[in-house]
Order: sequence, then structure tokens, then C-alpha cells
Amino acid sequence: MQVAAYARVSTQRQAQAQTTEQQLDRLRAHAEAQGWVLAPEHVFRDDGHSGASLKRPGLDRLRDAAASARLDRVLITAPDRLARNYVHQVLLVEELQKHGAVVDFLDRPISRDPHDQLLLQIRGAVAEYERSLITERMRRGRLRKLQAGTLLPWSRPPYGYRLDPERPRDPTGVRLDETEAAVIRDLFARFTDEGTPVTALVQHLHRLGIPSPRGHRRWCTTVLRSVLSNPVYLGQVFANRLRRHPAEQRRSALLPIGRGQGSARLTDPAKWIAVAPVPAIVSQEQFDRAQERLSYNRRMARRNNRVHQYLLRGAMAETG
Repeated sequence: MQVAAYARVSTQRQAQAQTTEQQLDRLRAHAEAQGWVLAPEHVFRDDGHSGASLKRPGLDRLRDAAASARLDRVLITAPDRLARNYVHQVLLVEELQKHGAVVDFLDRPISRDPHDQLLLQIRGAVAEYERSLITERMRRGRLRKLQAGTLLPWSRPPYGYRLDPERPRDPTGVRLDETEAAVIRDLFARFTDEGTPVTALVQHLHRLGIPSPRGHRRWCTTVLRSVLSNPVYLGQVFANRLRRHPAEQRRSALLPIGRGQGSARLTDPAKWIAVAPVPAIVSQEQFDRAQERLSYNRRMARRNNRVHQYLLRGAMAETG
């Protein structure tokens, strides 16, 4: 008989309560008591992986082994070690059973009896409820910290700033990156005082060899416009300023609509949360002039000018 074992913990707190090694020790002892041989290559584990997701390396290897018809029985301490979501539990148990592997839960043995199946459903529903409750508590706790000004809304700082490595989410640890801050000042000056178009600013940065905020060799106009419109450069961090929306168009004819993270859009300024002040890079007057020019460019942009089909429609979009 080919017997396998699966164990999982997702967080340090769970690891303190019951490590994967403790789970595996129980599973090995159970197999030995039954006279089964548990080979090392049939021991699957996931350390630090959430049970809410099916994308786990140890679980993937277990499913591949079962699909190859190499397993007769799979030992697991409890259903929530296999998955937190009841639907996922049922999906995985049925998948393993379809390949000929019997699933044994040590803490909560189940059979095909209707009462056991109902109990499994109830336990799965309770585990799913607990997960939703924890998620909501974390969301509300994060919101309270943002409103109190004790938590940054981002873990990656905007271009021009650096975080305290010892306190990366502490607003009081935000400092200027003088080299990048100088680039920001130059961009605002060229855009507002000299009237340089955004496309020309992109070319200017490329000629100077200045990488983008993500480290790419070339900036894109969308990133540059987001820099020129970011109020953090006035010295104020806002949370809930942007919200991610699912993709609405295909990035490729071979990909379905919605593939990817979509785009980030501005929310209603009334819903912004002022978190904490940080060192300013540009003045209010210069920032306001930049917003006026960006607004003018948007009004003149080709995609928003659908009234008349002029030959040179949108050609003046960035000359104002």
C-alpha cells in the first residue's frame, strides 16, 4: 500500500501552536500503528502557505502524485490543514478519491455516511466564516491605524522617498531620497515653468539614463503623469486615494478579458484618508499649476475629443 502524508501551517502563530513536524510525527505514528510504510518521497508539506489558496507547492506535488495513481491513502491531521474553504476541501477530497486515494483525517475521521458528510460541510462552513471574520477584523484594524496616522498605506515608497528599514510602515520613518527628489523637482520645473510636454520629459529622462520608479530603463507617460499628480510631493500621505479596477480590455487577442490586475483609478477625494505629513518636495503653487496643465491635456486628448473628426485632432494635447 502506498501511503502519503500532508501537513501545513500558514503563519508563525500557527507554527507556535502546532508545527508541520508535529503534524508529521502524528501522521507517521498513525501509519506505523496501522502497519503502513510512509516513504520519505510521499511526505508532502507546506510551511508558510495559506490554506485559503490552492496554489501551494506541497499540495501540488501531492495532487500530481495522486494523479499518477501512485497513492492508495492520504493521511492529514484535520480538514483545515488541507484547505480552509469548504468548497476547496470537497474539491480536493473528491479529486484524490477519483484517483483511487482514500483520505484519512486523524482528528475528524469521515466516511461516506451522510451524517459524516454533513458534519464535514458544517465544519468547513465554520472555518470559512472564521476566515472571513479574521479578514474583516484585519481590514478594520488597518483602517483605524491609517486614520490614527500610525500606518503607511504602502510598503513601497513613492519615487523620491525612502523608508526606515527597521520600521517600514511607520510614517515617522519616511525620509527624502535626495537624488530622486532632485529629479522630481526638475520634472515639475520643466513641466510647469518651461512647458515641456510629458512625452518630451520621458525622452529627457531616457537621455540622462534615469531609471523609472520600478527600475525600468525607460519611463512611460502614464507613470510620469502619476508622479506629476501625486499629492505626496506636497508633503501629505493619503490612503484610499487609488483603487484597483479589474481589466476591461484584452492585452492580447490570445488572452481573456480581465487577465492581469487592471488599472488603478482615483477615488473621490472626499474619501481620501490623510495619514501623516512627510517632507515636501514641491510647493503648493507649483503643484497646482501642474494639475491645471494635466487637466488641460486631458481635455485636449484625442480619446476624449469625439465631437469633430478633425485631421489634427488631439495634436495640441501636450503643448499647453
